[in-house]
Amino acid sequence: MNWIVSIVSFLEVLLLLYVATSDIATRLIRNEVCIALALLGIAAQLSNPTQVAESVVAAVILFLLLFAFYLRGMMGGGDVKLLVALAVGLPLAALMQLLTITALAGGVLALLHIMMRNLPYPKLAPAGSSLVRRVYAVERWRHLRHAPLPYGVAIACGGIWTVLSKGY
Repeated sequence: MNWIVSIVSFLEVLLLLYVATSDIATRLIRNEVCIALALLGIAAQLSNPTQVAESVVAAVILFLLLFAFYLRGMMGGGDVKLLVALAVGLPLAALMQLLTITALAGGVLALLHIMMRNLPYPKLAPAGSSLVRRVYAVERWRHLRHAPLPYGVAIACGGIWTVLSKGY
């Protein structure tokens, strides 16, 4: 059964890396990825049905809290569904770790965007530019237009940290 948890963890990390890159590129988090993360989380806990039930209850409570933030425009819908999908597969202690690391990573992300205010306005990155240059140009452009933070990156960092630390 331990090898199943290892495979699930590997797949979760891959999906979270995909979420982070796609959130930077498009500011969208796909439903299919969230469903896959929730199912993988449940699969990792199948040996303990009580823990699955506890995780689902915690995820429902988290959804209700985050949905209130979403309704007030304080959080994106993709961020809500990603956090809830991760919560479905985590026991309470690991869920608290996920939320803590996500908040810390979100703070770092916010600081980076605040620092971008002092950076020069970039010209369009010419064809063949490095990935870093292209991402900088696009993010600076989005920042100047007051686009939301790609908070899926912070959630992915929290999720990867939680999965790799075997907090569950």
